[in-house]
Amino acid sequence: MISLGAGEVCYPSRREADVMTNENGEHPMGGGYLDSVRVVELADEKGEYAGKLLAGLGADVVKVEPPGGNATRQIGPFYGGVPDPDRSLYFWHYNFGKRGLTLDPASERGRLLDLLAGSDVFLETTPRGYLDGLGVTFEAAREANPGLVWVRITPFGDTGPWNDYKGSDLVHLALGGVMMNCGYDPDPVTGSYDTPPIAPQMWHTYHVTGQLTVMAVIGALFYRHATGKGQALSTAVHEAIAKNSELDHPHWVYTREPFLRQTCRHASAAYTLRSIAQTKDGRYVMPSMDARTRNVFDGVLTLLRKYGEEDDLNDEKYQEAAYRARPEVSGHVNDLAHRLIGKCRLEQVPWQEAQALNLLWAPLRRPEENVADPHWGSRNTFREVAHPELGKRFLYTGAPWVDNAVPWRRGPRAPVLGEDLRTEATSGVPLRSEPRGCESAIGTSVRGKPFAINNVRVLDFTWWLASGGGPRFLASQGAQVIKVEWKERWDLRFSAPVPDGGRKAREAATSPIPPKVPPSAANGRVNEAGQFNDINAGKRGISLNMQTPKGKELLRQLISVCDIVVEGFSPDVMRRWGFPYEVMREINPTIIYVQQSGMGQQGTYGKFRAVGPIAQALSGISEMSGLPEPHMPAGIGYSFLDWFGAYNIGTAMLAALYRREQTGLGTYIDASQVEVGLMLSGTSILNHSANGASWRRYGNRSPWKAAAPSGAYRCAGDDRWTAISCHTQEEWEAAARVLGHPEWTEDARFATLEDRLANQDALDALVNEATASRDRYALMEALQEAGVPAGVCQNAEDRYEADPQLKHLNWLTEVKQSTIGRWPLKEFPVKFSETPPYMGGPIDRGGPNYAEDNDFVFRDVLGMAAEEIEALRADEVI
Repeated sequence: MISLGAGEVCYPSRREADVMTNENGEHPMGGGYLDSVRVVELADEKGEYAGKLLAGLGADVVKVEPPGGNATRQIGPFYGGVPDPDRSLYFWHYNFGKRGLTLDPASERGRLLDLLAGSDVFLETTPRGYLDGLGVTFEAAREANPGLVWVRITPFGDTGPWNDYKGSDLVHLALGGVMMNCGYDPDPVTGSYDTPPIAPQMWHTYHVTGQLTVMAVIGALFYRHATGKGQALSTAVHEAIAKNSELDHPHWVYTREPFLRQTCRHASAAYTLRSIAQTKDGRYVMPSMDARTRNVFDGVLTLLRKYGEEDDLNDEKYQEAAYRARPEVSGHVNDLAHRLIGKCRLEQVPWQEAQALNLLWAPLRRPEENVADPHWGSRNTFREVAHPELGKRFLYTGAPWVDNAVPWRRGPRAPVLGEDLRTEATSGVPLRSEPRGCESAIGTSVRGKPFAINNVRVLDFTWWLASGGGPRFLASQGAQVIKVEWKERWDLRFSAPVPDGGRKAREAATSPIPPKVPPSAANGRVNEAGQFNDINAGKRGISLNMQTPKGKELLRQLISVCDIVVEGFSPDVMRRWGFPYEVMREINPTIIYVQQSGMGQQGTYGKFRAVGPIAQALSGISEMSGLPEPHMPAGIGYSFLDWFGAYNIGTAMLAALYRREQTGLGTYIDASQVEVGLMLSGTSILNHSANGASWRRYGNRSPWKAAAPSGAYRCAGDDRWTAISCHTQEEWEAAARVLGHPEWTEDARFATLEDRLANQDALDALVNEATASRDRYALMEALQEAGVPAGVCQNAEDRYEADPQLKHLNWLTEVKQSTIGRWPLKEFPVKFSETPPYMGGPIDRGGPNYAEDNDFVFRDVLGMAAEEIEALRADEVI
């Protein structure tokens, strides 16, 4: 990294960048999805993950740091355990692939503006008003560069009642609702929670924010490529994370059901069967199953028979579906599976045999335990990276998917203080691509402004949330998405059913509304599931029977007129139908095929299955979250990797589309939920590689960006909590005053941050005693007014009914669904100045009814006559 001098610029020329190779002969610069894009990053932990993704996708990301380095260089863990700005494993992981530049915006305003004049994207997380006060504004920057995409990430947004509130990862997890979904079962005697809500592992909120922001950036680059116009984007961490929990929000919106958190399983309106079993050596396994299903029951019976643990499951009574459906039967089968696991050490548990029998089993691994797994080796999930300044190589996580045609960035390692790759005396050839100049083709949304993406058609074979949630982000930015289902096995059309009386009944309710019978063909309610409406908003829907020759011919025709095929089937379904990527490419040479599965198609686990909790177990995320041992893992109380799987394939589709705009080339992306989980756990992989250390759970504390107190503290009322993070001496002293105990600051145990970290048990006991009688919102407001990061642990009711900042940010959008009417849906959380997304998509509608758009698609897209369409219906092809 260097300081700019007169006449110098920070970039190598394109010619130099093209010939740079690392010691393995690979090209660390260029060749990716975004390799024509320049990004300037002036960001802390709120934005560094977004910059890491952009760099991984091929963009040239320059990390701008002040003299002395970014504050995030002080975040641990550290190589060798010694705090040093060049040995932060956090900084290594989140700044991999970036190049460094020392620049002080306060004294080098002109040079920063010059830097932005030659760039495509500016990613910044500076305090509100800081850059404005220096005269570095979006308006000033776009005078020299009309195509600049200025991306701002803030804790709560720049306007609104909480715009001056301080955030932290813990505070955002509390206010965003994640913590109230995560933790341990209540006390079995009293029914009350004797442990607080538990935050997932560190940087959860900034991962979510970064992934959503990158999808927005690529959309803005599409618009700029078409029109030459840049725009301003803004993401509030609070809004992004508030939309991330899985089931609590739709259940509150539609039926007013409150949720309960449970140990290492989904939060739910009622307590469910325990999901993790302890092994003989004190480790854990997740045998996820529904024994009511015939094939699952048969698989469990086969496995238990092999090990002599079947008990009475051979009895004829279990052959009757009605008997298997009894709740006590599922509990009994679950107990037998747990008994088998309890007789095994972790490495002996037959989870792969279970998977071969179509059972969703997985061990709760620690992240580093995946390193030696041959499956990830075959996918190049982990890569050694040289650190020449240390004369060593360390193991990093690689890409979140496999694309054999397009490399994920493989270097350089994060910049060392005082280092830059190259400089030159002139700017060389700009990297920015020329706009196509076709603004007249841009469509307009109900917002009265253009969509970012136009003339893009997606053929959507996705299922549930992990894959189904991805295409909706493209629909919200203007793509035409065609969802394909078949009545013999349709998508998630039973969760959060709309109550009798619809929206009117819900708005009049003052207590939970008894849910309807789950939607089914028998009761004619297949179009009344609230969660399906939310996940599939903005999409068109068709039916297609792929067991018929004519159905396969129709799929061939659809592939020929689409830009993307995306699917989330169990492994190998498309190949069995006769449509692997090789065939799709013959039909449509520029097709983009994105496949989402639990563990990835390529590799030894290619036929294994996963849902969010199974992916979280195998990747290490479940084991990482919870109170320290001897407590068991708390895991995450919703399908975090279902959500992140959706974000990941949304990013993959957009990145592949952008590359095709530049090159005319399609590609095949094999995405894996577990692989995404490993990437999110990359710091722990590095810590094991560099220091030989294994992750240790720390509950709500903050060992790496040091804070004390740091936790969720009980407040007045039943299960009411407020999270507090004190990272500085000033915050600690202010917190002590607000809590009514300024004398704490004179206690030698709490004199410095180091002292407080060493005495956290005693400190937490005092803080809990001081907060126990306080109103949670009044406490949060008093602490925030004093400059202390604090946030109520909000549940779905709090976010939906009371949160003034979310209301100010217009976090929900009213969209009409054809059967159930208008309901609020979660809007894309990034604000666009020129092309605001709309979750109703180009068609201004919620999730499609089953086969709702058959006539439109087969008539208007494929050009079929009405008589042909009716014949297809009569033959049960559609």
